[in-house]
Amino acid sequence: MQPMTSRERLRRCYFNEELDRPGVYSRTGFPSSDSTYDRLKAYLQTHADLKRGWRGRAFESPAPTEQSVEMHTEDFDRQMTILHTPAGDLRFTYLLSRKGQPGLSETYFIKSREDAEAYLSLPMPGVAGDVSSFFKADGEMGDRGIVDVGLGVNPAGFVAELCGSETFAMLTITDRDIIHALCERQMNVILNNLRFLLERKVGPYFSMAGEEFIVPPLHGPRDFWEFNVKYDKPIADLIHEAGGRLHIHCHGSIKSVFKGFLDIGADVLHPFEAPPMGDITPMEAKEMARGKLCLEGNIQIAAMYEHTPEQVRHETQSLIKTGFNDHKGMIVSPSASPYIRGKGEDCFEQYKAMINAVLERQI
Repeated sequence: MQPMTSRERLRRCYFNEELDRPGVYSRTGFPSSDSTYDRLKAYLQTHADLKRGWRGRAFESPAPTEQSVEMHTEDFDRQMTILHTPAGDLRFTYLLSRKGQPGLSETYFIKSREDAEAYLSLPMPGVAGDVSSFFKADGEMGDRGIVDVGLGVNPAGFVAELCGSETFAMLTITDRDIIHALCERQMNVILNNLRFLLERKVGPYFSMAGEEFIVPPLHGPRDFWEFNVKYDKPIADLIHEAGGRLHIHCHGSIKSVFKGFLDIGADVLHPFEAPPMGDITPMEAKEMARGKLCLEGNIQIAAMYEHTPEQVRHETQSLIKTGFNDHKGMIVSPSASPYIRGKGEDCFEQYKAMINAVLERQI
């Protein structure tokens, strides 16, 4: 088989067609302003199959909010966001690190059924704007890869973020109807936005995340089907009707709900994690996905910092042997973006070993 461009290879991954070799890709949420990752960024640009993210949800009219920040501790500032609804104000607080570390949600907009009803009183956002930047990005990408249109967090994941995991879980027991109402509203928000994009020929590669809020052990299969599958499937169906493809990002223990991703209509799933981070082996994932879904993953991101290059090379070769035995449906990728500040050089050789192990598998 003739070697493919990265653009064609990723297209075939998303459409589950025969490949010259597995794809190889890394998410790129690098620590900000960290020059230790410069060499890795350059290597990925030259040797990996590339995806460039494009914010597909940037065209919705914003909700009416106001924001303030106050000192909380010597390590954190508290940021308060007030959301004004026709039925009253809702408040969300977030702790911002003063030392360059990750932040932390403190309280959430929805704390009760009454808060949920207030949120539901909001008018639906409008959708408008100039999408020409998508076509510019796609042209600049050329044969090096594809442009991924991000649809943000899926309906149920968005609602879980409004509530926080604990309140969301409790409301699925005490007020299940209101969770359904919130999910349906957010599904329609995404569908309205998606129709706007499709009418302007944006696509065909779309992505969504958030399903991981509703996987075991926090939620069982019933919740996955009722809240993820039910409200994600119309989104996937609209994408497919337009000839597009949908990528889903979901960590966690997905073995018991893997069929749900197929029922949604996902075309690519990242990652698929074996114990201890998840509960599904590459062999099990491939057997369920074969001919239906492209697997993207799964070299645990910690391995890039904690394992030797030779270990990563062996893990990659083993993954390819299991997941690429039909010459379809495989993008080798770490489970997350490089994330440890100041440690870019520590993981460079491991990334190089992963990429080179894939490049050697040219058919």
